[in-house]
Amino acid sequence: MYNTSLILDFLQQVARNNNRPWFNENKPLYMAAKEEFERLIADVIVRLAQFDDSIAHVKVADTTYRFYRDTRFSPDKSPYKRHLGAYIAAHGKKALHGGYYLHLEPGHCLLATGSYWLPTNILTATRNEIMANRQQWNKCVRNKHFLDTFGVPGEHTFEDEKGFGLEMLKTVPSGFPRDDEHILYLRMKDYCAWSAIPDDFFTQPHCLERMTEVFKTAKPMMDFINAVIDDYE
Repeated sequence: MYNTSLILDFLQQVARNNNRPWFNENKPLYMAAKEEFERLIADVIVRLAQFDDSIAHVKVADTTYRFYRDTRFSPDKSPYKRHLGAYIAAHGKKALHGGYYLHLEPGHCLLATGSYWLPTNILTATRNEIMANRQQWNKCVRNKHFLDTFGVPGEHTFEDEKGFGLEMLKTVPSGFPRDDEHILYLRMKDYCAWSAIPDDFFTQPHCLERMTEVFKTAKPMMDFINAVIDDYE
């Protein structure tokens, strides 16, 4: 089990005191939270590699992000993030190839997997692949376990406890039939699936096993999309 309360308590304090003087005075709190988060991620990588050997080579440093915000183009000038996140992906955290994401934020912790913000040419190729391999796609996203865990596109928003797809086109993509039974999947602009977890999730017994089940449920969908992405990267 992991002391994620230490991490979340620190993040709550940052949310109330998001300025450099406070952070510099309390940097030991940040270092302790960072160390505990990295310990968790190291164990997560080992656990995920048991069913996805493509990420076995990934190091913790390859997955985590700077805690300092880029405020150049944001009206919010607070210097620090209000969460800790790690993206475990075989091709690196900046690649289009999908991976596994852990997000710790007070009241908004979650597990997510898949790909997001795909360019138009890859989205078009993905839609064509879904149309050409309907049976395989259905096995990935229309089985009961996937539907119970993530739902269907357009059913949920990122603020909900689960979801599949962050954004969708308002209309049918050009060149695709309007009345196709897979129209919801064709309108997707990303293929990201997520499931919210309670703040104390990683303090509970068997937390890594429960996390694994969520990620394994989404992996066939992610593999389907990655097979398309990898033709372009």
